[in-house]
Amino acid sequence: TVVLKPSEKDPSAAVWLGELLKEAGLPDGVFTVLQGDKVAVDGLLEHPDVRAISFVGSTPIARYIYETAARNGKRVQALGGAKNHMLVLPDADLNLVADSAVNAGFGSAGERCMAISVVVAVEPVADDLVAKVRERITGLRVGDGRRSCDMGPLVTRQHRDTVASYIDIAIADGADVVVDGRGVEIDGDPNGFWLGPTLIDRVSTSSRVYTEEIFGPVLAVVRVSTYEEGVALINSGAFGNGTAIFTNDGGAARRFQREVEVGMIGINVPIPVPVATFSFGGWRQSLFGDAKAHGSEGVKFYTQQKAVTARWLDPSHGGVDLGFPQN
Repeated sequence: TVVLKPSEKDPSAAVWLGELLKEAGLPDGVFTVLQGDKVAVDGLLEHPDVRAISFVGSTPIARYIYETAARNGKRVQALGGAKNHMLVLPDADLNLVADSAVNAGFGSAGERCMAISVVVAVEPVADDLVAKVRERITGLRVGDGRRSCDMGPLVTRQHRDTVASYIDIAIADGADVVVDGRGVEIDGDPNGFWLGPTLIDRVSTSSRVYTEEIFGPVLAVVRVSTYEEGVALINSGAFGNGTAIFTNDGGAARRFQREVEVGMIGINVPIPVPVATFSFGGWRQSLFGDAKAHGSEGVKFYTQQKAVTARWLDPSHGGVDLGFPQN
């Protein structure tokens, strides 16, 4: 049986899933949707009938889930936050890179753990790339997702305000705000949680815009001089969820996939989510413990193995033997 506890901020999809399963004939109690906040979560983490916990969310909550559930003797999958980088080499097709950066940075309003939030441009391509990304942003339509648009609102007003605050942080830290999403005009509810696509260039790696997970439509550009500098930057971060390299050099791509210390890697693929037969999960503060989702690891997580040793006695096999069994 499964108990699904959705975020209290967006519970309707889980309810709909439960309704569909019931309509399909699933017996009551096999799949249950539990609503609530931390009280409901702690109930699951501590209840003796719950044998395994699987979670995806922010790093602080993932750490809490992992520690609390493990302390209560449960199996735990705890996937945390991310700060996914796209490394762009000078030989890359910048039109493909710009398309990919916009798609991966602003799809779902940037509210997905696999979103690209940092473009690491190896000079001398940064100026051209920023211009191409800016050109594409101007054509994006922000609005009510029930009508024709490319990007909808953020999940709550509080989160929208938090994400927007990083623009002021970027300005204070000396970065260039190329496109400011706070000025977007919406054809719809003026009180929606709107924030348009935001592009920030020359972001310092010491800025909170770079070091923290923003989880919104804010794409940062960091300029580096060499491939080695770019890889070192990715490997030094707190997160290790997903990353990508854009290049036409097969040798560079091969070197990147061996040297970068991240759980999921894309080569000219901006959002490197593997098909479900392979594992899903990152390194460092993007994953607590060693149990990843999907693939054989996911099957193993939800399966408890039994080892059975049997013997059908035959009187001729009797007698005392203090050694180990031979067969």
